[in-house]
Amino acid sequence: MELMTKKNIQMVDVKSQYLNIKKQIDDAIQETINSTQFINGPKVRSFQEALENYLDVEHVIPCGNGTDALQIALMACGLEKGDEVLVPAFTYVATAEVIALLGLVPIMVDSNPDTFNMDVNHLKKYITEKTKAIVPVHLFGQCADMEIILAFAKRHKLFVIEDNAQAIGASYKFESGKVEKAGTIGHIGTTSFYPSKNLGCYGDGGALFTNDEELAKKIRMIANHGQSKKYHHSIIGVNSRLDSIQAAILEVKLKFLDTYSKSRSKLANYYDEKLGSIDGLITPLRAPFSTHVFHQYTLKVGPTKRDAFKEYLKQLGIPSMVYYPIPLYKQEAFKQYFSEELPVTEALCQQVISLPMHSEMEEETQDYIVDAVQNYFA
Repeated sequence: MELMTKKNIQMVDVKSQYLNIKKQIDDAIQETINSTQFINGPKVRSFQEALENYLDVEHVIPCGNGTDALQIALMACGLEKGDEVLVPAFTYVATAEVIALLGLVPIMVDSNPDTFNMDVNHLKKYITEKTKAIVPVHLFGQCADMEIILAFAKRHKLFVIEDNAQAIGASYKFESGKVEKAGTIGHIGTTSFYPSKNLGCYGDGGALFTNDEELAKKIRMIANHGQSKKYHHSIIGVNSRLDSIQAAILEVKLKFLDTYSKSRSKLANYYDEKLGSIDGLITPLRAPFSTHVFHQYTLKVGPTKRDAFKEYLKQLGIPSMVYYPIPLYKQEAFKQYFSEELPVTEALCQQVISLPMHSEMEEETQDYIVDAVQNYFA
């Protein structure tokens, strides 16, 4: 196989995406600079309204980043130190980090081996009188099983905070046929606009979503130093805001989000077609209740082959990533919460590997990746 030399293969090609909409982005940035309203300017409000319309949600509250969004959401729920929060063990550290940061206790739940999301069948195992919230993560681009999570939360009077940093634009279908956007289903949804996200800005950014008027009011206060009006601080808050230039960029990119999702889905379907029948390789499962926007295209390979396969791809100039190599409860920062090994999480951490996935990928590039994978497992 001849190594591609025309250009480097990217896991996520932010530059090409920018070049394709360069004029709209540059104009939006220049308009914001000309206005000199860099903090809480009109671009923040117009992006907020555009995202509310896209998600069909009553309230979008922009903030500084996705981790802030999770922290603010937990603060808005009024939890007390020592309260327990159910969270998947197979996820990025931020989800559990903010729980511990607030003096809450992250109770880590095992994953579904097919969708990688929180295994809803395990929730009842961990419920105690101290349990006050669930934070499902819509991992890699598709929703956790929210209908079961909501029913469980209702029975036990728990808050549901969706970590939607990887699945903005995905939709969840209830058994009744009702469809809702990821992040708008629980009490509060959160997201990140980190540059590599499906809807990413050119710096840090995040947002919270809710249909609850009282929660929205409290979230806005917390994100703005706990003040309801200037110099009147009713509660303890933080300083977390989306700056106007990032909002201007996001407002442009939001118009293309569904197009980006369709491109990612097309790439995923092609990967499935070419890789789905390979022995020793398992392609991503699409849950019947959720669309998939493929923030990542994540395979499973035998634990003894994963690292060798990754090195093989590297030698051919093909990047890959392991999301995630270590269960959260085995991270040094979380060892105090370690109670048991979770078998599916342990297996996933040894098996998963993600291939390049972005909306600007050319057919020639994907064919090269596919040929490389096929040759390895031949």
